[in-house]
Amino acid sequence: MINLYILTGAFLMAILLGRIIIPNILIISFRKKLFDLPDFRKVHNRPVPRLGGVTFFPVIVFTFALSLAVKVQFYQFTSRFIISRVICEFLYLIAGLTLLYIIGIADDLTGVRYRKKFLVQIISAALFPVAGMYINNFYGLFGIYAIPAFVGIPLTMLLVVFITNAINLIDGIDGLASGMSIVTLVILGVLFIHYRYWNYATLAFICVGVIIPFFAYNVFGEADKCRKIFMGDTGSLTLGYIISFFVLGYCTHSSGEHAIKEYGSPIVVVFSMLLVPCLDVVRVVLKRARMRKPLFMPDKNHIHHKFLAMGHTPRRALIAIQIMSVFFFAFTFIAIRFFNNTLVFVIDIVAWTLLNVWFNRKLISDEKHDNSDDCSRKSIE
Repeated sequence: MINLYILTGAFLMAILLGRIIIPNILIISFRKKLFDLPDFRKVHNRPVPRLGGVTFFPVIVFTFALSLAVKVQFYQFTSRFIISRVICEFLYLIAGLTLLYIIGIADDLTGVRYRKKFLVQIISAALFPVAGMYINNFYGLFGIYAIPAFVGIPLTMLLVVFITNAINLIDGIDGLASGMSIVTLVILGVLFIHYRYWNYATLAFICVGVIIPFFAYNVFGEADKCRKIFMGDTGSLTLGYIISFFVLGYCTHSSGEHAIKEYGSPIVVVFSMLLVPCLDVVRVVLKRARMRKPLFMPDKNHIHHKFLAMGHTPRRALIAIQIMSVFFFAFTFIAIRFFNNTLVFVIDIVAWTLLNVWFNRKLISDEKHDNSDDCSRKSIE
């Protein structure tokens, strides 16, 4: 029961600290004129402070360190193995977060070339295998089970960098990256509670707690009243890296025979939570490669841009994409108990592909309709 009390207290503390810090960041941003300026790619039409993500790292580290210290003091007779393992995994997480926090702030303030950002992300991703956290089993996906370390370690690093950038790139409209992160972290937190991995669960709900006040300012704040803020690369890189940590934690700690039999392959489960941002990145990169455009050059081809082009408001696009993401997870979590892991995985990808084909046809149809209307008006004139 003490674990639940500590988790609840840490969650509430994170909300409180976020609520205290964010208004002060707004004041500093306006005094120093640290804004995200509007351009042709962006939805907002007024300068908005973009340092909301600065809140995440210090609140998460402080609150988790405090909760972990209280827990260790309470369980004075906890075995050294458990304590050392917890300290090892989470200290490497903090080390990687520190690197991304620094590069994120630099990017938000002055801009950083993508090569430097990738280098820092690769270094941060390499810390997880050093802590013993890497994908070493596919749990039957495509008929593959145990994989050797020389395959699992680079695959893990690639996965961490991929997830980190997927969360970063999905941050295109108010509340999308933070909202998807909240949903993913809540699901993972509940699963960790189910498996009684209380340290992971506590950290997951601390992250949810610090995102909640930011989400309120980001989605419901008004730029005219100086109450709106963006998370910037500092926040999106922090969230992406932490989510990748939880993905690895879930895949490596919930891999028992009973867990796999009950909930299916952990890889398929966590993939379904992040299907929308991850496959959206794959789709956009493939399209850029096909059009022979720079792979890392920003454009307006992401899923949220499609919804806006179809006439949805940013709020409606946010809700629709969130519902889509939750649906994929719910389907996978249920279907995986009755069907083969590989079949469910393929169905998810096919369903996503068909949805995008439908979106593209709808956009083409709307464009033709608009053009015909323009021609009709011109002929009348």
